[in-house]
Amino acid sequence: MTRLLIAVALVAVALVVAYVLERRRPAPPTQPTWAVPSQLDRSDFDGPDVPWLIAVFTSATCSTCAGIVAKSRPLANDDVVVQEVEAVARKDLHQRYAIDAVPTLVVADAEGVVRGSLVGPASAEEIWEAVSSVRDGTV
Repeated sequence: MTRLLIAVALVAVALVVAYVLERRRPAPPTQPTWAVPSQLDRSDFDGPDVPWLIAVFTSATCSTCAGIVAKSRPLANDDVVVQEVEAVARKDLHQRYAIDAVPTLVVADAEGVVRGSLVGPASAEEIWEAVSSVRDGTV
C-alpha cells in the first residue's frame, strides 16, 4: 500500500511539474503586420489630377522592389499614374506615411483615399487584380 501511495504522489508531482513548465513556455511568435496609410495627399505625388494613383514605396536595397515597380508600370494610362517612391530619394514621404516595409504598393483614388494595398512580393496578376478590383468598385 505504501508503494501505491508513493507512486500516486510521484505521478501527481510529475503532472504539477509538467503543468508549470507548460505555462512558462513562451507564446508562439506572431506574424508582423505592416502599417499601410489610409489616406494620401495627392499633391505629394505625380499626377494629382489623375483619377488613380499607384504609389510603390521602395528601397534601393530591396531585391523585390524593382520587380514590383516593373509589374506596375504597364498599368499607367490616362486614368492611372504609377510612381515609385524610393526610401532615400523620398525619405520625407516614407516618414510622412509611416512606411515601415518595402515594397508597399498603395492604390489611391482622386481624393487620396487608399482603396487597396499590397505589402511584400506580389505577382503581376495580384497587382493587376488589386488595381482592377478597386477601380471597378468590387473591394
